Amino acid sequence: MTDHNQPKPDDRSDNVEKLQEMVQDTIQNLEAAHDTMQFATGEEKEQIQAKNKRREEAIEGMRSEIKDEYRHDNHSDS
Repeated sequence: MTDHNQPKPDDRSDNVEKLQEMVQDTIQNLEAAHDTMQFATGEEKEQIQAKNKRREEAIEGMRSEIKDEYRHDNHSDS
């Protein structure tokens, strides 16, 4: 019987790629929301703007994490 509670090994090899895809997806959602705003009411526009602000903050965080991962990947070999 194997131990199902054993953690998976930390595989960071594709983190940068995954983060870049997440940034692209978030940018696409941001752009789609901008398109939607032209048909939105006042309250809906406020909600979209608030959500887009959170998306922009998330993108900043993901880009920062990409830089950290890139530095980790390129310095761990030395």
